Amino acid sequence: MYKGHRIRAGDQHLVYHFVIGWLSALFIGWMGVFYFQELRQFDISMVSLSISEIVWSIKDLVCLLGSLALSGSMILLYIHFFQDHWRSLWHRQKLARMILENHWYEVKQTQSDGFFKDLNSSRTRETISYFPKIYYRMKDGLLSIRVQISLGKYQDQLLKLEKKLESGLYCELVEKELKDSYLEYTLLYDMVANRIGIDEVVAENGALRLMKNQVWAYDSLPHMLIAGGTGGGKTYFLLTIIQALLKSDAELYVLDPKNADLADLGTVMPHVYSQKEEISACVEDFYERMMARSREMKEMANYKTGENYAYLGLPPNFLIFDEYVAYMGANRFPTSIE
Repeated sequence: MYKGHRIRAGDQHLVYHFVIGWLSALFIGWMGVFYFQELRQFDISMVSLSISEIVWSIKDLVCLLGSLALSGSMILLYIHFFQDHWRSLWHRQKLARMILENHWYEVKQTQSDGFFKDLNSSRTRETISYFPKIYYRMKDGLLSIRVQISLGKYQDQLLKLEKKLESGLYCELVEKELKDSYLEYTLLYDMVANRIGIDEVVAENGALRLMKNQVWAYDSLPHMLIAGGTGGGKTYFLLTIIQALLKSDAELYVLDPKNADLADLGTVMPHVYSQKEEISACVEDFYERMMARSREMKEMANYKTGENYAYLGLPPNFLIFDEYVAYMGANRFPTSIE
């Protein structure tokens, strides 16, 4: 299976090498286009290495400056139209520098002979003997960074990279999973560019689109936990989800123990509760109906083990509980257990 690009020590100057390499290639290519006729009539026997015999004309100057301008313009067009690849180069360069600057590698001393071997001018230089195996891959708006688990002395640092990756690559950690002697960090990048409008948040076919590259498949993953700081937009996010689900065949039950913004939905939709007794009764009723429907599903003719309500054509039911932890903390211990 393809792991991605291997991060190497030479990647610390990856962007510079990429730009210089392509600029040189494009410049030579454009110069070849401008001097195509001259190259066809080129006679190597007439070549002179004398600088005094080189004569510059206006055409030569225009061709030189034109080739530089066109090469630079093509690089800028590449950066504009292939932003993901350009960003991946910066990411790989940052990862290489992270390893080098934190000294998460090993070196060995090697002897190199001088040009004149009889003068005994050998010298000692350092070469990298071990560089951790880290693979970088960008696909479908997600970054996959795989770190090999080698049981070496730098393993502890490499197993706790999430904070460095989030801040250094400007990403959000989505998943951290152990896979076949590798630890894989999955991160969501470029969150601003992948945002969508409220009208584009649509629930269909058992899934709710949250971003251009993120979909909540509630048919197969029915639970969602929303966390964030004060003023982080949790309520607006919940209101957006509620609006999208109301346009589907889903049945919604909204609980707001703080009697805040979500409680105002009671004026435009049913099953909105904010009082302690109402919330307890709603949760208990929701649970009882869930268990009853589960029994009914097993008695249906087209019931199949491992399938859910969607396979049987039943509508989804959502229990949206705002400030759940605050509700549990505000009530006494016996009530919370119940």
